[in-house]
Order: sequence, then structure tokens, then C-alpha cells
Amino acid sequence: MNILFLTTSSSVDIGDPQSIYGSLLSGFVKDGNNVFAVSPTERRNNKKTYLIKDGHYKLLKVRTGNIEKTNAIEKGISTITIGIQFKRAIKKYFKGVKFDLILYVTPTVTFCTVVGYFRKRDNAKTYLMLKDIFPQNAVDLGMFSERSLFYKYFRMKEKKLYKLSDAIGCMSPENRKYLLKHNDYLDERRVEILPNSINPKKENLRKKSLSDKYRKKYNIPLNAKVFIYGGNLGRPQGIDFIINCFKDNKDLKNAFFVVCGAGTEYKKLEEFKNENDIKNLLVLKGLPREEYSEFLNVADVGLIFLDYNFTIPNFPSRLLSYMEK
Repeated sequence: MNILFLTTSSSVDIGDPQSIYGSLLSGFVKDGNNVFAVSPTERRNNKKTYLIKDGHYKLLKVRTGNIEKTNAIEKGISTITIGIQFKRAIKKYFKGVKFDLILYVTPTVTFCTVVGYFRKRDNAKTYLMLKDIFPQNAVDLGMFSERSLFYKYFRMKEKKLYKLSDAIGCMSPENRKYLLKHNDYLDERRVEILPNSINPKKENLRKKSLSDKYRKKYNIPLNAKVFIYGGNLGRPQGIDFIINCFKDNKDLKNAFFVVCGAGTEYKKLEEFKNENDIKNLLVLKGLPREEYSEFLNVADVGLIFLDYNFTIPNFPSRLLSYMEK
């Protein structure tokens, strides 16, 4: 079976079975399928479109505008054009390939352009992995209103994408309930539960030597409980609430907070830490994957933050890395 996989995530690696999509795609390849994954290489990377081949797995990196960790205007323009860019690149680099199944991930509702084309051309089955509900999440964050042209355009694209999908996988029962309530034209038999999942490592030992290594490196008190947050630092995380949490707990002697990530709001958090000289807070602008994984073994508590204005039942995928430890 030839499987076309579409995502706006720039970090799709079949060699990383601990990631959601790497785990999924490696499973398909292991079962003898051919996987044709497509993801962006954003303009900031200064790279042209290129193809990576590895046996039954092919990864097409399509040059697009900046989508992640950028301002709302650029993100909006890049989101509108990405479907056309993907379609053009797939036709060029995967010429002659007939797809049996198309898998795609939201929040990019403008995938309807590319999904609709190859669904009709190849009579392919289509499956939407619903990870975020857009444009409602943008409305919740006050980026635009339901009366705006932006909302009406993206809502139209969202409905079209749902109608193109033979099946829709939601992360939780509440997520499914929300989708059906706000899209009553959908046949509920086409909407199912598809939880986030990974292949956990076979062995995860919490070693004292590892703990001592990172505590010494980052001046973390030996007797302090370590609370860690890893991931994006943008508007969806509610950065003002995060700052208030650290401010309210700055005098705790037996707790140490670590934030490891990047995003549009990173600088705001970094400036807060520096200006207020918070002794029990460490802010890191990302870490290599292996080092971050080791750091998680040191931590006692994993933190999750989402803006309280969200009306959509949701949870971030980083929960999996916390649970794995």
C-alpha cells in the first residue's frame, strides 16, 4: 500500500520511534507499506525543496513560508499557500505514484487543496488525524473574531476538509463530542478515537549519576524537587499565567523549575527571569533531543500549560514524553 502523509510539523523522522509520527510511520513501513511523507522546510532555513529516500520510506521537504514560531500574519499567509505548494511538489517528486491512503494532520485546514486532488485522482481513502481544531482555537486566543473574513475563510476550508475525510480520528472522547456538536452534518460513524501514542523505550532507569550531572551543570539544589516544562512557548501556552506561577513560587526552597523550549513568547519569559532574578527558575532555549530526554529522567514533575481561554478539549502531545519517564 502506498501511503501519503501530510503534516506542517518540520520534525518528522521515521528514525525517531519516540515521536508520534515517527512511531506511526515506522509501523507502516515495518508492515511492508510504502510511506511518502511530506513536511515543510520553512523559509528561514534557506533550503530548496528536497527529497530523502530510505527504502520504503521517502520524506519530501517542501520549501514553504514560515509557519511555526512566527507572527500571526506570516503564519496566516503560509497556511493559505501550503496546500498548493505541497500539491505541486508531490506531483513533481512522486510522479507516477498512485496513493492508496492519505493521512494528514490538523491544524492546517488548507490541506483540503492537496487532499481533494489526490483523493479524486487516485480514488484514495482519506484519514484526518485531528490534533487541533482551527480556526476556533485562534478565536479563543483573540486573534480574530467569528465575524471576521479570516474566520469565515478558514471555517469554510475546515468544513471542506472534514467532508473530504473518510474517517476522522480524535484524541479523546470529549474531543470527539466537541467536533460532532459543532459540525452536526458529520456522520458520527466516521469519527473515532485516535489517542496520541508512541513506542516507549524498553528501559528507562533513573540513575543517580545522571541526576547529579544535570543538577551540578545547572546549579539545581540537591534536595529540590524538579518541575520541568518542555515544548513550545507561544500564545497557546498562556505565557502570562506561566509567569505568574513562577512569581508566586519564587521563594520555595524545595522546588526548582526548568523551562526548555522556544517560540514567539520565549523572550518574554527569559526577560522576566532575568529582570526579577528568580533563583529557582532555569530557562533554556531548547536542548538536543537526547539531552532533553536525559533531563526528563532527572525531573520529578512534568508541567503542561494551555491558555485558559480555550474552549476546545485538548491536551499537548508532550504529555507522552512525561508519561514515558
